[in-house]
Amino acid sequence: MNWFTRVRNSLTSLSKRSTDKDLWVKCPSCQQMVFAQEYQENAFVCPRCDHHGRIGADERLAQILDEGFEALPIPDVKEDPLKFRDTSKYTDRLKKARGKSPHKDAFLVGSGAIEGKPAVVGVQDFGFMGGSMGMAVGTAFCQGAERALTRHCPYIVVTAAGGARMQEGILSLMQMPKATVMTRRLKEAGLPYIVVLTDPTTGGVTASYAMLGDVHLAEPGALIGFAGQRVIQDTIREQLPDGFQRAEYLHKHGMVDMVVHRHDLRDTLATLIDYLAPSAEAA
Repeated sequence: MNWFTRVRNSLTSLSKRSTDKDLWVKCPSCQQMVFAQEYQENAFVCPRCDHHGRIGADERLAQILDEGFEALPIPDVKEDPLKFRDTSKYTDRLKKARGKSPHKDAFLVGSGAIEGKPAVVGVQDFGFMGGSMGMAVGTAFCQGAERALTRHCPYIVVTAAGGARMQEGILSLMQMPKATVMTRRLKEAGLPYIVVLTDPTTGGVTASYAMLGDVHLAEPGALIGFAGQRVIQDTIREQLPDGFQRAEYLHKHGMVDMVVHRHDLRDTLATLIDYLAPSAEAA
């Protein structure tokens, strides 16, 4: 071993080979290793089992909107209004989340078109603190609705969240009625409000704007619900059916209008806009 070490150290002209740690992705459903580039080119859907993986806000907007869309800046809100601390400070948690994300919070709005049809799309990013709904998310949601009202076009929201952000307490919960008011304004203006439910959509988000759409789409296998299955099961003292709170189960029982594969989502949204959007003459 000493001889080997001496020889290796003497070869200073040879550079150390680096291996990209993100070259492969392990599918959380089938546990198969998938080439990262293949996974990305397949819209982050596993080519082996068709599992729909979670994706960021930028990738989602790029998949849905035509090229050249405008990304609205995330609005500034008062941070850490309650001076909250659990095992660490809320400000430290925000700093850590922002270190992993190109955006400063969990909701991004894009204003553009889908197959040439004007639309505003809001996307929730589960990768940022579980997509939790705080004041920044609520304000960004309302900003997107305002842009749709100004442009007189449909508002499409892609949800993915663990619920309200506990570090903001009652201020987080107040985003629920705040967003509900904006969906009402869209309805009064005759503008379609379409919701795309992705994995997972739970808690206060489900209890507010995620279930107030004119049309509800869902990606295959998405977890959609308010309380967790274990909480429900322990409360009602009954075994829940297979597939409970999954997109297909909710579609079967009338809570979701369509379960749409990610590859077909853009075309489906364009068709819905054709049906639902107000005509240019009416505008």
